[in-house]
Amino acid sequence: MFIVVDASVWVARLVSEDVFHKPVKVWMFARLEEGDQFLAPSLLLAEIGGAISRRTSSSLGLKAVEYVQNLPGLQLVEMEDSLLREAAQLAAELGLRGADSTYVAVAARLDLPLITLDVDQRERAKKRVTVLKI
Repeated sequence: MFIVVDASVWVARLVSEDVFHKPVKVWMFARLEEGDQFLAPSLLLAEIGGAISRRTSSSLGLKAVEYVQNLPGLQLVEMEDSLLREAAQLAAELGLRGADSTYVAVAARLDLPLITLDVDQRERAKKRVTVLKI
């Protein structure tokens, strides 16, 4: 199974001090052992770089981006014009923040479940896609 994984989940996985680090780590390992694969819009890289740099340092933010880019269990979805238009439509219809709408657009377009730690995104997205919980 493919699962669209939001940046909030990736940041929790990569920052050991994050309150959700351990449950996310356990969930991700279990999913990978089951043969699942993760997807995310390519925007994920900028979100990870910024979030981790703000919490730690710019060098760790850059290392996190490089690490995520090379993960064999993650496929990045290019954000071409039609996907961005779908994201804009979803942002307007569901009241989603811009970045959040790109993850929902990928999940909706590919008919895949989404996982996020963002409560607002989760509540709004479930009107359109299946949203998983850790």
